[in-house]
Amino acid sequence: MADKKIDEPTGVETTGHSWDGIEELNNPLPRWWLWTLYATIIWAIGYTIAYPAWPMISGATKGALGYSTRGQVAVQIAEHDAQNEGLVAELIAADLAELPPTSDLHRYAVARGASVFRAQCSQCHGSGAAGAVGYPNLLDNDWLWGGDIENISATIAHGVRNATDDDARYSEMPAFDEILEDEEIGAVVEYVASLSASEFDASLAETGAEVFADNCSACHGETAEGDRDMGAPNLADAIWLYGGDRDTLEQTVRYSRYGVMPAWGQRLRDEDVRAVSVYVHALGGGE
Repeated sequence: MADKKIDEPTGVETTGHSWDGIEELNNPLPRWWLWTLYATIIWAIGYTIAYPAWPMISGATKGALGYSTRGQVAVQIAEHDAQNEGLVAELIAADLAELPPTSDLHRYAVARGASVFRAQCSQCHGSGAAGAVGYPNLLDNDWLWGGDIENISATIAHGVRNATDDDARYSEMPAFDEILEDEEIGAVVEYVASLSASEFDASLAETGAEVFADNCSACHGETAEGDRDMGAPNLADAIWLYGGDRDTLEQTVRYSRYGVMPAWGQRLRDEDVRAVSVYVHALGGGE
């Protein structure tokens, strides 16, 4: 071609591009590079035909081989379930209260329950089950509804104050903001604080004891040690779900609390509910 420009030192045609007098040579690509490019194109076409690849409106192309990572995981889960089928049957049939802590079944239940807890329960109760503000500590012996394994299992299966399970644990403290005067609320807060605090206003606490007897003892008991049948917490043990300082206690008395726990029996398989019950009971706080 008449307009083709040749680089004199090399004798190679240029591309016509020039940067500060430096011209780009139009050298051909190495053959090995070209063949590698062609091979990857062929491989990519084959891959998109054989495996899921192209996103569509409501899914993706399935691929001629019908392979999916979800399917692979499902197969692995099925294999795992088959291997543990006997232990699962024993766990479902077992009396959890009579399960020997040294038995293989108990060890299996604890291991399985730990996995369920980490996946489903740790978000609220913490990875170590020590709880947080508004979420019970499962390591101590302060149980609102009872800490034996039957009660733990019932609480897990049916939940607390949810609207999805008719057998959910249920209790409701009234908001005393419109029931008691401000002075009465301050007095009963001081009385409740006096049950576990070393420093308090004795005169104000004495007045609060009368307010407590008239308004709170029906649920929390005359000695404020709670009532598990009603889900009323023990107020005399210095263990607080939301905090035991004066401001937090006043907030609780004025406006009440209403924590909700889902009914895990509706979300988990029976063996998982039983396994996590064994795990929680084995943490050390179970009765």
